Amino acid sequence: MYAAIDPDLKKTPEAQEAESILRACVHCGFCLATCPTYQVTGDELDSPRGRIYLMKALFEGQEPGERTQYHLDRCLTCRACESTCPSGVRYGRLVDAGRSLLEQRFPRPLGARVKRSLIRFGLGKPALFGAALKVGRAFKGLMPEQLAASVPDVRPAGVWPPARHARRMIVLGGCVQPALDPGTNAAAARVLDRLEISLVQVSGAGCCGALPHHTGDHDGALDAMRRNIDAWWPSIEAGAEAIIATASGCSSELKDYGHLLRNDPAYAERAMRVSALVKDLSEILAPLSEQLVHFMPLIRRPSGQAARITYHPPCSLQHGQQIRGKAEALLSAMGYVLQPFAESHLCCGSAGTYSLLQPALSKALKTRKLGHLLGTAPSLIATANIGCQTHLQSGTSVPVRHWINLVDDLLHGKN
Repeated sequence: MYAAIDPDLKKTPEAQEAESILRACVHCGFCLATCPTYQVTGDELDSPRGRIYLMKALFEGQEPGERTQYHLDRCLTCRACESTCPSGVRYGRLVDAGRSLLEQRFPRPLGARVKRSLIRFGLGKPALFGAALKVGRAFKGLMPEQLAASVPDVRPAGVWPPARHARRMIVLGGCVQPALDPGTNAAAARVLDRLEISLVQVSGAGCCGALPHHTGDHDGALDAMRRNIDAWWPSIEAGAEAIIATASGCSSELKDYGHLLRNDPAYAERAMRVSALVKDLSEILAPLSEQLVHFMPLIRRPSGQAARITYHPPCSLQHGQQIRGKAEALLSAMGYVLQPFAESHLCCGSAGTYSLLQPALSKALKTRKLGHLLGTAPSLIATANIGCQTHLQSGTSVPVRHWINLVDDLLHGKN
């Protein structure tokens, strides 16, 4: 695809990258078949190919308008199109650059800006979000059924083993997960402790940057990344083997630090080092599955209906990080029977803040996804991202849990 980039923009690294990505697109339309929003609306401007044409016009200097903003906002950034594209178009990076330029050239109305700022503030402060969630739980019985379904019950974290092993890894605390499901990181710490690896959470680290990044605050996202690098750097220099996020949406963002901070002379080198150290939890544990299964003879394996589960792979894992089959293989090795389901490649509609900013499309995608998941008659739905977990749980009474909790339960005789 030829793009005549605006001469004033062409000097910027973002526009230069956008031009390279645009040139890779051959208009084939394969992406339409795997785009969730296009599947729902049937509007080509709600497909990657349609949005690419809108961004091409934007980078060529055409005056943007509400139509461009409307359709770019409706993109989930699930990156399923990247898994499908035969030309290797880096759509995720293109849409990031396009949205950033659009924010500069076509400011949102005041009300929309305030809403996004409140979302960033409310979700990005763990203490504030945790307090708000406590209030929500206290009044859950008085809420409308649909709203109450989005407020999860309390889940105790359990014991976090002390840092007692020579091998150490850093874990990202996260923004909302400590309040919504604090047991996920604690379960990861217990499982790794069995393997003589200590998982440590470093004070001073905070949001991975995805929250401001995908709500239009590019500078705020970079500041969050720099803060995390500064917080983790002493531990990295002391020999930390890896940086882990149990939420795949966060690990996908962390792996992109090197790219996002590539033009920052003070942080570029360290950001590349951090990105190289980031591992999704499944990348750490899958190669160690034999060691984990070694503990199994002493523990009752799941059986009967309890063994029948369905695993929902988050988009940030299968498309963002191109990781497939690792968590599933580990769960199978430990005795679970995983049920295949249709359209496992399509987004559930959570997509970070998408369910708050695009509720109608988000709900349609959740209903579609749950229809396929529940069609397998699972005793439990497992996933790898707190957003997907909470979003799906709001639409079903079947338990939805992070897969690491299932491994932890087995290893500690809770199944």
